[in-house]
Amino acid sequence: MSTLDGTHVVIAGGGIGGAATALALSRKGARVTLFERAAEFGEVGAGLQVGPHGARILASWGVLDEILADGFLPKNLVFRDAVTAETLTKVDLGDGFRARYGGPYFVTHRSDLHAVLVSAAKSAGAELNTGVTVEDVVTDGDRVLVRTDDGRDHHADVALAMDGLRSRLRRKVSDDEPVSSGYAAYRGTTPYHEVQLDEDIEDVIGYIGPNCHFIQYPLRRGELLNQVAVFKSAGFQRGAESWGGPDELEPAYARCHENVRRGLGYLWQDRWWPMYDREPIDNWIDGRMMMLGDAAHPPLQYLASGAVMAIEDAKCLADYAATDFSDGGGNQAWPLILKRVNAERAPRCNRILSTGRMWGELWHLDGVGRIARNELFRTRDTSSYRYTDWLWGYSSGH
Repeated sequence: MSTLDGTHVVIAGGGIGGAATALALSRKGARVTLFERAAEFGEVGAGLQVGPHGARILASWGVLDEILADGFLPKNLVFRDAVTAETLTKVDLGDGFRARYGGPYFVTHRSDLHAVLVSAAKSAGAELNTGVTVEDVVTDGDRVLVRTDDGRDHHADVALAMDGLRSRLRRKVSDDEPVSSGYAAYRGTTPYHEVQLDEDIEDVIGYIGPNCHFIQYPLRRGELLNQVAVFKSAGFQRGAESWGGPDELEPAYARCHENVRRGLGYLWQDRWWPMYDREPIDNWIDGRMMMLGDAAHPPLQYLASGAVMAIEDAKCLADYAATDFSDGGGNQAWPLILKRVNAERAPRCNRILSTGRMWGELWHLDGVGRIARNELFRTRDTSSYRYTDWLWGYSSGH
């Protein structure tokens, strides 16, 4: 495998995707300079689910064991009806699952995963800067000029816009705006022994209900319980300027089972996350700048693949670049590399965006739709992987 010695890549954005890409490229020998606008590295939020499509890549980078040491390996993915608490179906995450997909399904704290990636990227030689915002990227021949808000200009061979859902650099490619789902998310992590439970939780449990759902799973070796409530905002439907506030939380779950309503009391109520995605777009490239991660394809979280998509992006770019670099004439190869990555990744990620929206609608059905969905889930062939191979079995081919 050829390496990327002699090329310089600038990354705008130091979230999970930016840190993963800095690691992947640095491991191949590229010089990487990353700019993160926040004053320090860190991830806001709580739990994060990572399927085997992400675990395989993290293992190939040599960081999976460190992440799993502070994570949790659930036994099953469990879907329950939020009104009755009836278990509708399960996905067994045990030996057969791991053998099929070549890695585990695990959960971790966002900040734990991020910290490992940042540390590994630094160890691999990446230069990571905080408190600096990339304001513009301009292609100049076979180079890029990257302007930052501290008044400096930086020259590189290629730039990657990984500045998130509200990416300012996306405007160079598309004039679209984030799309509101009308749903709000509340999260909370609580010491496991402090939570009142009717059962010991060793799974990822999803209660799916009318216009709402509720997720529970352990974190940090089982020492914490992560809980997430997502509901359709009455305020948003009324056209309120500020919507999804704590006054809407309990009414949204009034019809739900006691297990769900009891869990609401453990959620943080000083912050919440209105849920947005973007319309899928096919082109992520402007000259020698390419968008990746949430800047290119921010999903709703129903397929638990937002972070993994960014990790997949990182691996795909590094692998394609290392393969094509010497064959295509060093830094002259970058336009072709970006084009190939775009062609590989856009259909994959846009399918996850579109399927995620559909999956969210399925979770939140009421009336006859809910009855039909529940029957469909109950009668699902739990030994079949036909509906999950496309998501968890994917490889970029390099």
